[in-house]
Amino acid sequence: MRIALLSCFYPFRGGISQFNASLYLELGKEHTVKAFNFKRQYPDFLFPGKTQYVTKDDDAVPIESDALLDTANPFTYIKTYKAIRDWKPDLLIISYWMSWFAPSLGWIARRLKSRCKVISILHNVIPHEPRFFDAPLTKYFLSGCSGNVTLCQEVSDDLTALSPKALKATLFHPVYAHFGERIPKEEALSELGLEPGKKNLLFFGLIREYKGLDILLEAFGKLDDSYSLIVAGEPYGSFSKYEAIINASPAKDRIKLFTRYIKDSEVKYFFSAADLVVLPYRSATQSGISAICWHFELPMVVTDVGGLKQSVGDSGTGLVAEKPEPGCVVEEINRYFSDENLRTLCVNSIKAEKERLSWKTFVKRLLDFSDNLYKLQ
Repeated sequence: MRIALLSCFYPFRGGISQFNASLYLELGKEHTVKAFNFKRQYPDFLFPGKTQYVTKDDDAVPIESDALLDTANPFTYIKTYKAIRDWKPDLLIISYWMSWFAPSLGWIARRLKSRCKVISILHNVIPHEPRFFDAPLTKYFLSGCSGNVTLCQEVSDDLTALSPKALKATLFHPVYAHFGERIPKEEALSELGLEPGKKNLLFFGLIREYKGLDILLEAFGKLDDSYSLIVAGEPYGSFSKYEAIINASPAKDRIKLFTRYIKDSEVKYFFSAADLVVLPYRSATQSGISAICWHFELPMVVTDVGGLKQSVGDSGTGLVAEKPEPGCVVEEINRYFSDENLRTLCVNSIKAEKERLSWKTFVKRLLDFSDNLYKLQ
């Protein structure tokens, strides 16, 4: 089968690009696959980070692609549509995660829908930080899709609320396996310049309001000096609020900041140095961070929002704080470290999840859904 993928790929950085690279490689094992990439995702003034692109020393997967689509230039919509049309795919898969992309991706999808099946992979239907125009723009995009795949029940419910008649399948976020293997903790601590002998908590990923780093910083101030907190990720927006909490914290000397983009080649050091990942999100769908945790067999404490309870709590791969509040987060951290049997159960559950949540299984279910689309209508 000829399968076209339209989304961001190398040299764009970030979780969506990593997801698409893994999908491309798995599909390519049995099918003819071609990647159609963005020429530009956002104008620079709209991008909250330092750069949208990988650097020379990043260890990103260099997927070959045709970089054609500029979201701010409608003339490139036509060029991208014609390139995909002329390649004559049997299936077009589009990764979608925010409404900024709806006009460009929707325009292309609507015109290709009569020529091939068009499947969206919806990382989000409504963004974590919603705006009034998200729903109408996303509806426009969805109107060009033959079917839709979501990665958790929360997003599936959002899809049903927005487009009740949309054909859909709820799958899962596969485990990321491209960051290398876990290394000895002592080696990782040395690489990062961290003190040994601590119970290391890790907050990892882009620092945005909805991810609740401030909640974790407040919680960490309530923990004794046997704990250390590692914060690793690039701030999207001002970091001043977090700096104020850190400076006022009785545990400030045990908070280690790596507030920059973490290269793929560095990821293994942070997850090998950590004993527990804490995701104190205020809102969530699924989390790509959990897919990294499963690869490194590292349990999590998450909050009871979005799809996190389903993916982490129900699977036994971590603990769920009742609310995104410091006291609730502290309670679960203490519970995890006070019960050795609980820690063992979490790790064993992660090993079982790694088998179930493979890219091979994901692709099989995705293509089964595509094959059966017209039977569902």
